[in-house]
This record gives sequence, structure tokens and C-alpha cells, in this order.
Amino acid sequence: MKRKNISILLLFLLGFSNFFEGCKSSDVDATSSTSTSTGTSTGTTTGSTTSNSSSITTALSATATTTTCNSTGVAQIVCLAEAFKATLSSTQLAATQLTYSKTNAQKWSNLPAGMSARIGINLGSLSDTQLAAFRNLMVAVLALGTTDEGYDEMIGNLVADDYLNSIGGGSTYGAGNYYISFLGTPSTSSLWAILFTGHHYTQPITFNAGAVTGLTPAFRGTEPQAAVTAASRTYQAFEQERVAFAAMLTGLSTTEQTTAKLSGSYNDLVLGPGQDGKFPATKSGLQVGTLSSDKQALVLKAIKLYVNDLDATTSAAVLTKYTSELANTYISYSGTTAMSSQGDYVRIDGPSVWIEFSYQGGVIIKNTPHSHSVWRDHSGDYGGN
Repeated sequence: MKRKNISILLLFLLGFSNFFEGCKSSDVDATSSTSTSTGTSTGTTTGSTTSNSSSITTALSATATTTTCNSTGVAQIVCLAEAFKATLSSTQLAATQLTYSKTNAQKWSNLPAGMSARIGINLGSLSDTQLAAFRNLMVAVLALGTTDEGYDEMIGNLVADDYLNSIGGGSTYGAGNYYISFLGTPSTSSLWAILFTGHHYTQPITFNAGAVTGLTPAFRGTEPQAAVTAASRTYQAFEQERVAFAAMLTGLSTTEQTTAKLSGSYNDLVLGPGQDGKFPATKSGLQVGTLSSDKQALVLKAIKLYVNDLDATTSAAVLTKYTSELANTYISYSGTTAMSSQGDYVRIDGPSVWIEFSYQGGVIIKNTPHSHSVWRDHSGDYGGN
């Protein structure tokens, strides 16, 4: 009987120890000097959260590896894609290199990968050498040098997902659950695409005959909306867009705001994942061409925050097109013009450009809004395919 009691006591202590360790694994980085804040239900984004940076985001934040890809443009991207493929095992390559089809291109979602299956290979299965090769590729196709935009925005999104994992979101969240695939064989003469997708971040890039033919649909979002600090860096991946939309709407006159306001309420995006090609037949809201030049500039600034995530050459061509169509573009919104409360929604709808931003309730961080946003193109989604 005495031995039995001792065994029971040991089992109890072991269970308590495991419980304590489990609690510790959900804590934020105790060594950080940054205070923890999850914002408020009104969308306040001051303060910052802290996060134990994952080995993935640490590797992707390192200096790019020197490569032998000295070409430029699409030829360089093809070279870097093949260099990444060369680091993969045969099994990994089979999962990454897929045939091009619109069905494959449409396999993206704003849900974590555990809730909506992705194609390709996940970052969590890559070695440091493979991550460095992946980084080289993404550095070539995304903009560099601007805080919380382009490549930096991508890293900030991964860091935010690591944070959700660390506070109890579970293994379905985190940088390891983002997937890279090549649809069609990288080439300067044929149709192919890069698809990088995971929770709150999807970026496709379609190529054909040696040219970039599509950059959409591109999904962006982040939870928490507040700043996230990891490895001595602070990110707020999708705050500049929210602020730009608020400036665009609050800059309107009362009459203009009335014209721009939608009659319905919006709790999420209209043209999110699975809603391809469902653009409204009639444009709603306020025509940009009726606005003063300074107000038109605010609309264009919001558009640039999406287009300028891509490399300079690619983004310049797209912006030229969107700028030429600006007068015939419409803006509309629902909720408040401050874009700071749950239920606030804004839309930019042009002859080509379509951008939506939705500020909605938190999933892991309750009672705190976070953003969902999508950039589409009326004729350019999936490279027009």
C-alpha cells in the first residue's frame, strides 16, 4: 500500500510539472523589455506584443546568401527558383514542383493551413540552407528597404503568426505553416507561377513568355494588429494600410463621405478566397475623378502600399496602369471613416484594381479587431488565366 501511495504521488507531481511546462510554453518572451498589449476593442494599436522568434523567421531575416544568379529580371527569378529547387530532396521537389493549372493556383486561403490545406512544401520542413535559398528568391520578387512593406511585411506577418502560436493558438499557427510551390517549371518562355501562401499572407506571381503577367489575388492580414517584437525587431505588418485608408476617408468632405458610404454592413471581404471573378457588375461609392488632386493622391497612396510590395520594375508597370485609370476608380466604405472599429470596411474599385480592407473581430486575441485585406485585378488575377 505504501508503494502504491508513493507511485500515485509521483504521477501527480509529474503531471503538475508537465502542466507548468505547458504554461511556460505559452508565455511571451520574458527577456524582452517591451510591454505586452493586445490593443482594445476599438482598434487601438499603440503598444506592442512580444514573441519568441522562430528559427524560421531568424533564418529569413539573415543576410541573403551570395548566389551565382547574375542575370536580371525574370531570368534571375528563374535562376533563383532553380537554385532553391536544387537544395530539395527528391521527395521535397515532388511536393514543390507541380503542374500549372488554375485549380492549383486557386489553392489559397486566409485560414491557417491546418484548417485549409495548401499545396507545395511548408517552411517548417526546410533546413537553414533551404531557407536561405528560399529567402534569395523572395528577396528578388519583393521590395526591400521599407519597414513593414514588401519583404519586411512578409517577415512581420510570419512573426505575428509565431506570436499566435506562442499564446495558445496551437500548432496550426506559426511561420512553419506557410507553403511555397512552383506551378509549371520556371522558365523564360513558358507559363508558370510562384505561389507562397499561409494564414494571413498569400502572394502569387504569374509569369508567361518571360514576363510577369499577374500578381493577384494577393491576401494580406495580421493578428494582432498591434506591433509584434521578435529578435530585437518590431513589426506592425499591416498597420500602414489601415492608417492610409483612414486618411483617405477622413480627408473627404461630409457630402463626399455620404456618397462613398455603402448601405450595407461588412464583416469580412466580398472577394476573399473562393470568390474568384465575382466582381460587382456596378461600381458603388464615390468616383475618384470628382475629387481634388490632393484627395486623389490619398487614394493612390493607399493603392501603392499594395503594389509597391513587389520589386520596383514590376510594381512600376502596374502603378502606371492604375494611375491612368484613377479618375474612373471608385472608393466606398462601411462603418466609420476612422477604420479603427470592428465592422469598418473600405473598398477601392477601378477598371482594373480591386482592393478591400476589413477590420474584424479577433480569433485568437478576443475582443480586439484585426485586419483582412485582398488585392485583386479585374483582368489580371492568376495572370489572366
